[in-house]
Amino acid sequence: MSDPHQDETAPVSSTHSAPGTRDVIDQMKRLWSGDSGMLPILIGLFALVIFFAVRSSAFLSAQNITNLFVQSTIYILLGMAEIWLLLLGDIDLSIGYSTGLSAAIATILVSSNYHWSWFLALPLALVVTTVTGALIGGLVIRFRLPSFIVTLAFYLGLEGVLLYVINSQGTGGSVPVQEKVLNNLVNGNLTPLATWIFTVVVVALTAFLMLRSDRLRRVSGLGGRPVWVTLFKIVLLGAAGVVMVVVFNTNRSSFAQLKGMPFAIPIDIAILAGGTFILTKTKAGRYIYAIGGNTEAARRAGINVNRYRLLAFMLAGFTAGVAGLLYASRLGGISTGIEGGTYVLYAVAAAVIGGASLYGGRGKMIHAVIGGLIIGTIDNGMSLINMSAATQFIVTAFVLLAAVVVDSLARSGSSSSR
Repeated sequence: MSDPHQDETAPVSSTHSAPGTRDVIDQMKRLWSGDSGMLPILIGLFALVIFFAVRSSAFLSAQNITNLFVQSTIYILLGMAEIWLLLLGDIDLSIGYSTGLSAAIATILVSSNYHWSWFLALPLALVVTTVTGALIGGLVIRFRLPSFIVTLAFYLGLEGVLLYVINSQGTGGSVPVQEKVLNNLVNGNLTPLATWIFTVVVVALTAFLMLRSDRLRRVSGLGGRPVWVTLFKIVLLGAAGVVMVVVFNTNRSSFAQLKGMPFAIPIDIAILAGGTFILTKTKAGRYIYAIGGNTEAARRAGINVNRYRLLAFMLAGFTAGVAGLLYASRLGGISTGIEGGTYVLYAVAAAVIGGASLYGGRGKMIHAVIGGLIIGTIDNGMSLINMSAATQFIVTAFVLLAAVVVDSLARSGSSSSR
């Protein structure tokens, strides 16, 4: 029974946190319990940037930052391709050579030997890699085989197909890009004005969607993050957008005018937006998360598990195909020397370093973007300070190992908090 003489205006006990403080505490708990693994990863990326900026004055130059983003494009796209399967607890070891196959088909068909139009050759390359993904998924599902073994077989098979296709051209093991559109996927740039317009539209649309999502969750009684967190993210996003525009619109050539955002970046953003939309706003995305979280529970809930697993393999193949087109554009062609094995390792590394789980059920497309940028930063920065390739591999290995440890600890923390 309460004391009738107790002062109703007395301050609340210090054991109870004010709403604002409680929001901060809850947010921090969510960040470190596994709901979001991006905070430590972003801190790591920032630390890498500071380290390389101190070691090399050229690191933060407009030319090098632009080159870093272009260099990271392949890692980002391959990481997004792999995330489709990691969400299900599967993996695709052949994804590096699917990328090479896409690059080879597009490059060869638009060459002077065949004279295909780019708007036929490039989509056909994507169709081939998508069908390849469907074939892999079909075998995994139909015969209940481990995706690791099936994709290892395709790793070897696609490598052989790629060698045959390139060598059959009689050009000495390499085929150069001879078509302007394919070449400009990476080497072309938006105008400075178009760069501003594109960035403003992307930031404004992202901010609107974030605020709308928060409002809908509150209206539905589902709670959600505090408003200040969303506003803080929007401010950071806007500031990052302005910085990037300033960098891209700075002349990067000493003998000509070279300004504007490379076309590769809007392509990355389009794939990121498309993948994020599917995962967060469609039934297919919700089912993929459910299957990755607990396959048997998803099946008992009436979800056609095989259908959505097959869809994930197809989306992985399509995304790898896009990576192949940018690969050919950046390197100016395709050769038998493509390091498909290394690229598949970087694909998994980009996804996991960024925050996706190896155990299925947790991951976002943005994780591949962050992970790909980290790998690109390590590669770019170490090249600038003249570190050996051996050191680059070792450092990337340690970063990947640290990300896996964080993932495991996050899962343990999340499980123990239930």
